[in-house]
Amino acid sequence: MGKLLSTSDLRRDTVIDSAIRVFARTGYLGTPIAAVAQHAKISPAYVFKLFPSKEGLFVAALERAFARIRSTLAEGADRSADAAPELVLAAMGAAYATLIAERDLLMLQVHALSVADIPEIGASFRAGLQLTVDFVHSRSGASHEAVQRFFAYGQLCHLIATLSLDGEQGGWTRTLTAGMHHP
Repeated sequence: MGKLLSTSDLRRDTVIDSAIRVFARTGYLGTPIAAVAQHAKISPAYVFKLFPSKEGLFVAALERAFARIRSTLAEGADRSADAAPELVLAAMGAAYATLIAERDLLMLQVHALSVADIPEIGASFRAGLQLTVDFVHSRSGASHEAVQRFFAYGQLCHLIATLSLDGEQGGWTRTLTAGMHHP
């Protein structure tokens, strides 16, 4: 039987989910705790009770985002019709492209990179990325070089999705988007 969550655990989850959405829209620097509290429909004081600092709340949101990314990559790998590393990576990439189409996780990562010089946030981003790289490598069975290409391609997907370059007709955008489609 599953563990029952306390009211504070449930509120903590709600606050983290709200933080992902609000930080994705207005970034770390542009988001007061009151905005996250309003989205979560609780008081700012209660948010501070759960997360004593804005950095801590942002880190919790980033950790949740990376966990969701790994879960999505696992689902993609599970759907791969073949165990060949390149096909597993392709299935993972397709699953991730669908995930970032929602934009909240994508934009949270963009904003996290912009404040990665804040020690707590930079450390969290590196830890999440490490877990994700290690997961992709072990789950796909791909070489280190193939995993590097997978992440480089993913960063190009971030650029295309962030700037809404899909469907653009200019020559330079065709160069970047050739063969790539995002939901």
